[in-house]
Amino acid sequence: MRPVTFRPMAATDIEIEEARSAAAGGIAKRNYVRRIFSEIAPRYDLLNHLLSFGIDRWWRARAIALLRWSRTPGGTYVDLCAGTLDVSAHLARRRGFSGIIIGADFAEPMLRAGGEKSARSRVAPVVADALSLPLRSSSAAGVIVAFGIRNLADLDAGLREALRVLEPGARFVILEFSTPRLPVARSIYRLYFHHVLPAVGRLVSRHPTAYRYLPDSVDRFPEGGVLADRMRAAGFTDVRWMPMSFGIAALHSGERSR
Repeated sequence: MRPVTFRPMAATDIEIEEARSAAAGGIAKRNYVRRIFSEIAPRYDLLNHLLSFGIDRWWRARAIALLRWSRTPGGTYVDLCAGTLDVSAHLARRRGFSGIIIGADFAEPMLRAGGEKSARSRVAPVVADALSLPLRSSSAAGVIVAFGIRNLADLDAGLREALRVLEPGARFVILEFSTPRLPVARSIYRLYFHHVLPAVGRLVSRHPTAYRYLPDSVDRFPEGGVLADRMRAAGFTDVRWMPMSFGIAALHSGERSR
């Protein structure tokens, strides 16, 4: 039998418009996001590391440190939009951590793709929507989301849901892509993000629009101070944010008041 040769599909006009509509938000976003992440799950980790040149590992480490888990090492933590459970697994391996991490994602194939990371560890994968978590109010010692919050169909509802499950005084950490402010860095970034990344992403993932949706969704996501203001409006206190790697990514944090 001759080996099967896979060729990346060219996106049709309808698929391109679907990706753009999803990036803009609204009813179409939820179903589109769940479908494309289910379809690219087998190559998701490879593409994350490849397209970020491995720096995504450092970004995640910074986000986990900002969670301040060492204050309550035996608590229950929530990894929202957990995908293939990278953040969950990294937190579970931290020396001194003795708690449980609930890795919540509504795309079950993503959780299955990261199944080996949860084996024999403190990670509990749960198929759940970040807008309606199957958790009691005030039950989590911390909540973290890495590169997933921009995919929510309703950002403000997602922020309020994260606040609901947090214990008083506990922290919420967001790691998300951003856009550099410096003109030179911004130009180089946009060239890579809007032209190189979609081409490589389509080739490796074999999906026609998933990596076209990515830069469009980042462009439409609130930056820096705007996201911080949305967190405050949702009820978070002590909200802070900082850009990383010339503004390619940003970390935000906030707490539930005591």
